[in-house]
Amino acid sequence: MKIGFIGLGVMGRPMALHLLKAGHTLSVYARRPDAAAPLVAAGAALCTRPAEVASRSEVVITMVTATSDVEQVLLGEHGVATAARPGTVVIDMSTIAPQGTRRIAAALGERQVRMLDAPVTGGPAGAEAATLTIMVGGDAAVVEEMRPILERLGRQIVHMGGHGAGQIAKACNQLALLVNAEGVAEALALGARYGLDPRTLREALLGGIAASRVLDVFGARMAERQFDPGMATRLYDKDLNIVLDLAREVGQALPAATVVRTHIDEMMARGEANRDLAALIQTVERA
Repeated sequence: MKIGFIGLGVMGRPMALHLLKAGHTLSVYARRPDAAAPLVAAGAALCTRPAEVASRSEVVITMVTATSDVEQVLLGEHGVATAARPGTVVIDMSTIAPQGTRRIAAALGERQVRMLDAPVTGGPAGAEAATLTIMVGGDAAVVEEMRPILERLGRQIVHMGGHGAGQIAKACNQLALLVNAEGVAEALALGARYGLDPRTLREALLGGIAASRVLDVFGARMAERQFDPGMATRLYDKDLNIVLDLAREVGQALPAATVVRTHIDEMMARGEANRDLAALIQTVERA
């Protein structure tokens, strides 16, 4: 197929390469042209605006940071909507607010452009290995039509419901991840206060019911004090805002998330926005 890809950061770049290697014709756009260099070298066409991507594509995939970024590349002055043909499918794989997703889907629908929200989990390693879990919101028929593309990017594709359902599922994922990371940081910090080696403690915990992917990945970074580089804390800060907004909307108390909110606020205030989330353990240790 003729596919467009917008957003070629640590997640988007390997994802786009998978599609190119699968034989699709790829057009790309990035705010920093150097981010597109590996794709162009592999045969992708570099576009100067999102609208140009849309004019060359049957499917447009976006993988950018925030709700406002998705709105800009899709609905902005030179956005995808200005040049997309009726029947085009937009797959937004960013992590954004469900309310924004529904608003964007409605605006695209007025132009007969179909949309799926398809945020992912699995991190850069999952993007590189094409083993992401993809949580999809939108029309079931469009999901099935796009499944061959999604299967090039992830190992598990789950249709969660209508527009915005994928983003709600991703928010729940981030809630569980962040609360788990807080628990791992507290457990390793407590053990260290009593003289335990955090690396040995983590190995012991991984052998029991406390084992988790968060303990495996972030716990290793905490134990080894490896806080750079990684998935920046500022991204989890954005995601936690989405989580707490959703909770307020329905009156759901999230006491553990409130503790995490306090600690991430401290990290942001100390200028640690671009440090890996594993640096959370330093905040716990200071408490």
